[in-house]
Amino acid sequence: MDQKDFHDFLSGAKNGPIAILVFQLLQFASRLYRLVIALRNFCYRNRLFRTYRITPAGNRTSDKLQARVPVISVGNLTTGGTGKTPLVIWLASYLKQKKVKCAILTRGYKTAKGKLSDEPAILARNCPEAAVIVNPNRIAGAIKAVRSFDAETLIMDDGFQHRRLARDLDIVTIDAARPFGYGRLLPAGLLREPAAELKRADAVVITKCDQIPRYKLSRLKEKLRLYNGDIPIAETVHEPVCAKTIGAKKIMLAQLQAKNIFAFCGIANPSAFISTIKRLGFNLAGSEIFDDHHSYTRDDITEIFTQAALVNADLILTTEKDWSKTALPASAGNDIAFAYLAIELKFVGEQEQIIRLIENALAGKIQRNFES
Repeated sequence: MDQKDFHDFLSGAKNGPIAILVFQLLQFASRLYRLVIALRNFCYRNRLFRTYRITPAGNRTSDKLQARVPVISVGNLTTGGTGKTPLVIWLASYLKQKKVKCAILTRGYKTAKGKLSDEPAILARNCPEAAVIVNPNRIAGAIKAVRSFDAETLIMDDGFQHRRLARDLDIVTIDAARPFGYGRLLPAGLLREPAAELKRADAVVITKCDQIPRYKLSRLKEKLRLYNGDIPIAETVHEPVCAKTIGAKKIMLAQLQAKNIFAFCGIANPSAFISTIKRLGFNLAGSEIFDDHHSYTRDDITEIFTQAALVNADLILTTEKDWSKTALPASAGNDIAFAYLAIELKFVGEQEQIIRLIENALAGKIQRNFES
């Protein structure tokens, strides 16, 4: 089952006796998953599971009163792309402007040992002043960041469900187009935990706000406030700025409009990428969609270039995430230009509230339960 079929299945677009039976089994598994998540969160809330902070000397501590290195978490409620990586990049850039030395802690989903792929590679390329620590053990990664790189602040990428490392600020990203993962927990839906757990968050950043009408955005905000009535909610968009080829050569958006483009991607929400290309007025001659976190082979690259040649494309365009895995094998012996669409996170509302929370976290002014 490819990614589109999977989403059609979860949304109820597919029916029939086999689909109904499989969905019932998934719902049963989802109920078991809910029990596990509820038990885990109960243990953290009642201090049956310990959380730790990292001291400026790089030691682990459970002492709430001891000096610690601030931790800012960027996470989400659902699986798939919600815009965490662009927000982490924006945050690292902000800390750089404030002359605060930071490190980014990432678990490195589907990253081979000793290599950077997908999100870690994007973070390393876009945040050259920050140390990118790839380790599923966030405590060990945090200790390394402080001891080896003298980090003064830690950004925990994909940290909302990783509760063992205490944080000073919890920011949750919500995809405007797919906010609650069909309203069901894994594996019957895309929710990693119930939406009610937003009560733990300090702020919500809604991403890709330009992809839904304003009335739907207003309804989404109302729903978010049902879970956390006082939470600051910021609006952002992913703004394309240019395309970049090998060697970081830029192709401006106006130049792209004159090209015949073949697009491909392997991300959680491929329709958003294709819609962006069309919205920008580019001539989309053809496209190919792969599953999220697809591991590209040389045969895949060959097929992409073959399809692009068949539609007379003079540029192959992809996402930065897919570029990280395909640029090297695509660079040899291919005549068609190959680039990724570079985007930047842009706040369109309530940026000041987010900045105020960041400043308070850096100053240790946010009062929150140690295990919350």
